[in-house]
Amino acid sequence: MPTFAPLSVPFPRRRQTAAVAFWMILVPLFILIFLEMLLLSYVTRSIALVYFLYVMQDKGHNTGARRNEFLRRLSVWVWFRDFFPISLRKEADLDPSKKYIFGYHPHGVLSLGAFTSFGTEACNISTVFPGLNIRLLTLESNFKIPFFRDVLLGLNIASADKKCINYILGSNNPGDSVVLKALPNTNTLILKSRLGFIKLALIHGASLVPTFAFGENDIWDQVPNPKGSFVRKFQTMFKDIASFSPILFHGRGIFTYDYGIMPYRRPITVVTGRPIDLPKIENPTEKDLLEYQALYIAGLQAVYNRYKDDLLPGRKKDLIIT
Repeated sequence: MPTFAPLSVPFPRRRQTAAVAFWMILVPLFILIFLEMLLLSYVTRSIALVYFLYVMQDKGHNTGARRNEFLRRLSVWVWFRDFFPISLRKEADLDPSKKYIFGYHPHGVLSLGAFTSFGTEACNISTVFPGLNIRLLTLESNFKIPFFRDVLLGLNIASADKKCINYILGSNNPGDSVVLKALPNTNTLILKSRLGFIKLALIHGASLVPTFAFGENDIWDQVPNPKGSFVRKFQTMFKDIASFSPILFHGRGIFTYDYGIMPYRRPITVVTGRPIDLPKIENPTEKDLLEYQALYIAGLQAVYNRYKDDLLPGRKKDLIIT
């Protein structure tokens, strides 16, 4: 039998649940509104088609987004943060005259720790790192969703496409930086075969900031997908078509604690490590890439080791980097 939430839940907790539920339904809601506009009347259809043409020619997601402080500072993000809660810690100040690539690990299901810490001001990121203009990066496909794309742009979220990263890090604006973004209670990262972000950092002379989100993997339960299973085959087939693999997950509900797609109320602590300064090398060799990748992996491992006992006391396995 499901465990239902009591009727006497304090209003602040109901408000937090509503904030997370609102974010969870935002994509289907915007798609439904756009389809309704196409079907409702000639006027709404015309507006929808004009908007569609605007989206087709708009390149804001590849030119560093369109930061809107009002949107980033809405109270709803604070309620969203407090649902889990999500907190942000830094191990070192960052020089605002430099540029940075934050590597966010682990990705989790929807990277809600990254979204809250870097995509909003709920964790006061502008105060934590004054002078930096940090863009959270996400899949380019998210910018094809009507209206949702405009919310992302206002939150200073941009495309993870290489050309966007080159545009941001290649600008003349000091402090321009980007954040590049599992089973519960496990932390297995595939890093050793990934050299692209190291190469971009070397080409632009950007410093690397290893960032670990303790608890990011624990806010949903994922459907088991062992090799050879139907779930794994479906995910592989989907990835071949859409370039990314869907994660099948479940959590709690709005009115129950056992069933639903809402995340569990489990804390996430995002820790940004000490920066790793890289030289500017226009044509880095494989030796250069491997050398600085090793430094990055060591930095990320150090962040995990310093906080794992405090922030992941119930872990089943320690960090595995392959």
